[in-house]
Amino acid sequence: MAADPFRIRDHVSDFDEIVGDIRARSLATRRTVTMEANIAYGTGPGETLDIFLPDNASSDMPIHMFIHGGYWRMFSKEDYSCVAETITGAGAVAAIVDYSLMPGARMDVLVGQVLKAKAFLLAHADRFGATPRRFSVSGHSAGAHLATFLFHRAPAPSSVVAAFLLGGLYDLEPLQTSFLSNEIALSDEEVRRFTPMRHEHDPATRVALMTGELETAPFKIQANAFRDVLAAQGLEVLATYAADGNHMSTIRDLAVAGTPVAAALRALIANDAGRL
Repeated sequence: MAADPFRIRDHVSDFDEIVGDIRARSLATRRTVTMEANIAYGTGPGETLDIFLPDNASSDMPIHMFIHGGYWRMFSKEDYSCVAETITGAGAVAAIVDYSLMPGARMDVLVGQVLKAKAFLLAHADRFGATPRRFSVSGHSAGAHLATFLFHRAPAPSSVVAAFLLGGLYDLEPLQTSFLSNEIALSDEEVRRFTPMRHEHDPATRVALMTGELETAPFKIQANAFRDVLAAQGLEVLATYAADGNHMSTIRDLAVAGTPVAAALRALIANDAGRL
C-alpha cells in the first residue's frame, strides 16, 4: 500500500528531531525576547495569544499574526514561539495565536477563534505600539488554511495587507480519505464550508505561497491551484518552492535568520508588509 501523502511522519524521517529543535528554539525565544504571554482574545478555553516585541520597539509598528499547524489537532502557540524571532527581526510586533484543537472542537470553532484573534489585534494594536493599518498574517500547514479566512472578500475591508502561507491545505476533500479520517473525521459539510478554494478573497491582500521542494504531491498541487484561484480573483499572488525543504524543515527554517523561508517572511512584513 502506498504511503499516505498527508501523513508527514511517513515522508520526513527526522520529524521528531525537527519538532524537538523547534520547541527548544521556542523556549529560548520566550526567555530572551520581550513578550506578554497568554493575553485573552476571547472568553473561551484556550483563546489566548502571546505578543513579542522588537528590540527597538517604537510606535506605529507593523503587527503580524502567526497561526501554527498540526492538522488542526496538535501543537500550541508555545511550540512555535520561535517564529517571533523572524517577525520581530523585521521590526514588527509578533502575535502567536492559540486555538482549540480537533476533534474536541469542530472546524467552525477554530475558524471563529482566529477571526476573533484578528479582531482583537486590530482593535488593540496601539496597546502594543503597533498600527492596524500595517497588519499581516502567516500560517503553516493547517495554520495556513486557517489564515485564509482572515482575508475574505466580505466583510470588507479585510484589513490584511499581506499573507504568507507555508505548506498549506486549501482543498479539504482529499483529507477525508487520509489517515486523518480516524483522527478528525472531517464531515462533508465542513469540507464544503471550509475549503479555501471555494471562497472569495480580498483583492487588496497580497499573498505569498511557499511549499517545500520535497513536499508530497498534494501540497504542491493545492498551492498551485490556490494561487490560480487567488489570481483569478484579482489578488497579487506569488507561489514559490523552498529548495530542499520538506513539510517540517520549512517551518523550522521560518525561525532561522538567513534561511530563504525566513527571508521571504521578513520581506513580506517589511515596508508596510511589502510587495511580493
